[in-house]
Amino acid sequence: MITQVDFFKCLSDPTRLSILKLVLNKQNICVCELQEQLELSQPKISRHLALLRAHAILVDTRQGQWVYYSLNPNLPDWAVDILNIMARQDDGLMKSQSEQLVSISTFCE
Repeated sequence: MITQVDFFKCLSDPTRLSILKLVLNKQNICVCELQEQLELSQPKISRHLALLRAHAILVDTRQGQWVYYSLNPNLPDWAVDILNIMARQDDGLMKSQSEQLVSISTFCE
């Protein structure tokens, strides 16, 4: 189970925070979609995803050759509450990312 300190350490990094916001928005997201949205390299995104998985904030599911990430359904209630508050915030970033998610052309499918 994740501690509050580890949870907030994960949220303190701008890249991990952006990844979590995209996961919250899309529910189930592939690395290639994160690459396109965040304009970062696959190794950098994978390193952040590995930390989020190690702390059990995200879980991964393999579908063919692709790996999709989603929130861990077993997160403590306090963590889910915080993430839900984040999801409701309109900070401009989420609005632009949300609009772009609709138009993403990925090779994941």
